[in-house]
Amino acid sequence: MDGTILDLAFDNYVWKDLVPRRYAAAKKISFEEARDELFAKYEAAQGDLEWYCLDHWNERLGIDVVKIHHDVTHKIGYLPGALEFLRAVHASDTRVVLATNSHPDTLDLKDAVTGLADYFDGVYSSHNYGHAKEAQAFWHALQDDVDFDVETTLFVDDSQSVLRSAQEYGIRMLVTVNRPDTSEPMRHGSEFRGVEGVGDMLP
Repeated sequence: MDGTILDLAFDNYVWKDLVPRRYAAAKKISFEEARDELFAKYEAAQGDLEWYCLDHWNERLGIDVVKIHHDVTHKIGYLPGALEFLRAVHASDTRVVLATNSHPDTLDLKDAVTGLADYFDGVYSSHNYGHAKEAQAFWHALQDDVDFDVETTLFVDDSQSVLRSAQEYGIRMLVTVNRPDTSEPMRHGSEFRGVEGVGDMLP
């Protein structure tokens, strides 16, 4: 979802700027010290379900991370061409499923702002399975719910580790979004077929 359909600039702003500022204020340390400390914590949790869990960070950091997200909802938005893409595939006979690592609280918040869930036939959060998309257990659980065909399913994501996990599970058609954050330049060097945005896949 984030970095594939929605602009990752929102999440990067929250986690790299706002959270360190609030953490620095709470701990009475400098912004630079807060960033260094937080980025080490982020790196240690990367790829685990805890990394995506707001409850984990609320408890670990001692600040209201959920409120921080709500404070800047005006920055939530679609990536260029993403809404047009969703409208097009939703109007077709294609089944479209959202598989996300997003915490249910942020998922609900972003849906309230954008209405993105209206364009999907199902929305599945890794938090309901207890495993992030980086883990094979996630794909087995999703398969039980969705019953998708690995030969005919197209999976799009901006995370290389998630795409590798999908590949290991057997999904053959994999595409990466090379510009998940509009405030940053294009990414290069992916081992997967890349598009600047999902809108590029429309005829």
